Amino acid sequence: MSLFEIIRIAFKSLLKTKTRTLLTMLGIIIGVAAVITMLAIGQGAKKVVEDQISSMGTNVITIMSNFSRNAVRSEAGGGNTLKLEDVDAIIENGPGINYITPIVGTGGQLKYRNANWRAMGTGCDTDFFYIRNYDIEEGEMFTANDVAKGNKVVVLGKTIADNLSPDESLVGRTIRIRNTPMRVVGVLKPKGQSAVSGDLDDTYLMPYTTALQRFTGHWGSRISIRVSTVSKEMIPTVQKEIMQLLLSRNRTATEEDFLVNSQSDMAEMANSVSKTMTLLLASIAGISLIVGGIGIMNIMLVSVTERIKEIGLRMAVGAKKRDVLLQFIIEAIFISGIGGVIGIVLGVVASEILGSIMSWSTEVTVWSVILAVGFSCVIGVFFGWYPAKKAANLNLIDALRYE
Repeated sequence: MSLFEIIRIAFKSLLKTKTRTLLTMLGIIIGVAAVITMLAIGQGAKKVVEDQISSMGTNVITIMSNFSRNAVRSEAGGGNTLKLEDVDAIIENGPGINYITPIVGTGGQLKYRNANWRAMGTGCDTDFFYIRNYDIEEGEMFTANDVAKGNKVVVLGKTIADNLSPDESLVGRTIRIRNTPMRVVGVLKPKGQSAVSGDLDDTYLMPYTTALQRFTGHWGSRISIRVSTVSKEMIPTVQKEIMQLLLSRNRTATEEDFLVNSQSDMAEMANSVSKTMTLLLASIAGISLIVGGIGIMNIMLVSVTERIKEIGLRMAVGAKKRDVLLQFIIEAIFISGIGGVIGIVLGVVASEILGSIMSWSTEVTVWSVILAVGFSCVIGVFFGWYPAKKAANLNLIDALRYE
């Protein structure tokens, strides 16, 4: 028999039992849809994390004192923290640096007239605006002169500005931060929500000198340093040079006393976690494909039993074992292949719906579709082989006498 004739007979056999064929497909449909949806969620999560890391700035290195280690060392009279002098030393001895700023964490209650809002803020130098790619929507940034004099000026995030004064501009107005009067010089352009950090616009910026003098209570407050390199390729070199410089300035310190991390480190860690989660989700979804394959085997075995006499008649008129084997394998491939196509459509639709409900980015990739459909066809062949082999090996006389 020709291959075309075998395919025609296989397709005709499936159409005779439409309901059973559809129910057999159901496991494959659900499996493929689940795999595509889970991979889309995983890819979406990866993209969200990458976007959020990118929003933190370009080619950024964060330098911190390892507070957990230094807390132990300080008990013994040691301990190291970064100092403002380290910023100057890094500038003088750190080629490849584009921007640099000390960072002082601050926060508290913000008040304007009868409105109150609690938020975390950052004391920084003017370079911080360029490191974090901040743009001004209204007003202006504070200046180097503001930093030098420790002026009481502040730039507000959009969320804070809208909550303190939704109807009028705060630029040029005086607000109070922890009862300290601060003049608003600008409002930042909104950056939106972050899956990692929450609302990126719920923040405010002030000169680090002002933060140290007015809000931390002493000049020895813990600080961190943020650096932006001239290129991505310079990051490893600059990291190494900064660590060596800090060690040379702190003779009793070791590399464990400082954390010099880059966005690349964060991105690699995030990608590793994302890949693990995506693999886990896809593996769980893949179980449903295996269950669907077992369903195909079960129905095909029932079909062989029901069609024993038909198989015997076909053999009697000249059909070979190869023809019977190929027919049942093709039936299994039809079931898994068509089920896979339907599963793709449902998977894409489910991804969009879930993304909309969870306000989460989802991304259906070509490789995830190929993987899901390819796996479903392999499942069809694998679980269709045994019933097909059983049908092909039927004894002609026994098949003809079967009732």
